[in-house]
Amino acid sequence: MPQKIKLNDLQLRTLALLQQLASDDEISTDHATGGRTVHMVPQPNGDHMSFGQLTVTSRFASGLVNENVWNARQRKGIIDGVFPHQVTILPVGLAFDTGLSACETESCSCC
Repeated sequence: MPQKIKLNDLQLRTLALLQQLASDDEISTDHATGGRTVHMVPQPNGDHMSFGQLTVTSRFASGLVNENVWNARQRKGIIDGVFPHQVTILPVGLAFDTGLSACETESCSCC
């Protein structure tokens, strides 16, 4: 039985956003591990962050630019990368069910 990975709310929200970024072929590519490497991690623009058609509040996406959150996901084997420039979402992170998608949150303004 696979080990259950426990993530707090901020880590879950951040992983959902990373999964969304990984699905964009313009900013991410396949990685040898079976994961996806995101080559452009968006930075906050005032009170929001935009990537593609998705716009979320900076508060919702704060984990993307928080090194402690980044390190916690690395320790749990969900991501690998060079903070804050490039991240590889490993297969376990791509398959992880966060229970939410970026577009299903009240912080999303793309829909």
